[in-house]
Amino acid sequence: MAAQRRRWLFWLVLALVLFAAAALILRFAAGDQLRAMSLLLRFSDPKANGFATSFARQPIKEEPGSAQTPEGPLRFRLYIPQGPNNPPAMLLLHGVHHLGMEEPRLVSFARALAGTGVEVMTPELQDLADYRITPKTINVIGDAAVVLSNETKERVGVMGLSFAGGLALMTAAKPEYAKHIAFVVAVGAHDDMSRVARFYADDTVEKPDGTSAYLQAHEYGVLVLAYSHLDQFFSTRDLPAAQNALRQWLWEEPNNAETTSLSLTPAGRAEFDELVHHEAPVEQQIMAEIKKYRSEMDAVSPHGHLSQLAVPVFLLHGSGDTVIPAAETEWLAKDVPLADLKAELISPALIHVSMEETVTRREKWDLVAFLAQVLHAADHLEH
Repeated sequence: MAAQRRRWLFWLVLALVLFAAAALILRFAAGDQLRAMSLLLRFSDPKANGFATSFARQPIKEEPGSAQTPEGPLRFRLYIPQGPNNPPAMLLLHGVHHLGMEEPRLVSFARALAGTGVEVMTPELQDLADYRITPKTINVIGDAAVVLSNETKERVGVMGLSFAGGLALMTAAKPEYAKHIAFVVAVGAHDDMSRVARFYADDTVEKPDGTSAYLQAHEYGVLVLAYSHLDQFFSTRDLPAAQNALRQWLWEEPNNAETTSLSLTPAGRAEFDELVHHEAPVEQQIMAEIKKYRSEMDAVSPHGHLSQLAVPVFLLHGSGDTVIPAAETEWLAKDVPLADLKAELISPALIHVSMEETVTRREKWDLVAFLAQVLHAADHLEH
């Protein structure tokens, strides 16, 4: 009887130990997924509450900052979680938008990401805020990584949105910045500016397998491209007024833009109307711009510039993106050294860099799983 009781106690203790071990393993395996799920929920709705959001609701402190760098003064904002000591840190880079680091979606995502226990820095990328994609921004991103890395005493992750994603990859490939960067997440990024510009010209997506597909390009891309090189579209006399009018249109101030455009010559006014109202194709001007400024476009294209890249890379793209087509991420997947490509997801759950709501549970889960890998990488940064 005593021996039977001992055997019963042995199996009971063993079962409890196995159960506890399984629970512990499940906790750590699911932790990143739960945080990623909470992150997406809070990004979609910052006021969301409930159990599902509780895994990324750490209190955070927001504070502005500035630093003097080789590229000049750098403004930024920090989102600092108040729970953990020495939290991992990430740069979050805005895309081409005049609000820069104040862009509401970026602020919302930064807060949600910081709520998962990650310190977030959003630097001001002045050229991108002025709708210009320049090599200088590559160095500004690198300087921001150095500032954050020195502050936290660790290498930092970098997440770049839209064109900032491609530029972030180029930053990480530069030896002077690589030692400060732990990994790169490129969301809706470009691989080749000339190829993207051709897409704006003829609505043709060029794929790595040699095929092509029709996709109507978003008018935003055409306007950004025109704004970068107005001399391809306007006479010297019209350039100042055209720049102001197009800037106001990009800033979503159409009434002001229309008023400013009244000072253009008749030819300039007609060109402005064609650009903003799509009254005539601009393929010829865009093709001429590509030919004239090909070297400038190459200088801000990851394609052909990632041979020295030696950090983990995560690529994410919206499948229906009409600003930068998803095929650009397919091209990036070929340009990133194979050993460094940790995850690639082209998802209908995204529209460029915004969330799409009408997607299946599987598509949502794929996005959660992708972000869980990013959070896992952040949690294992080297101190």
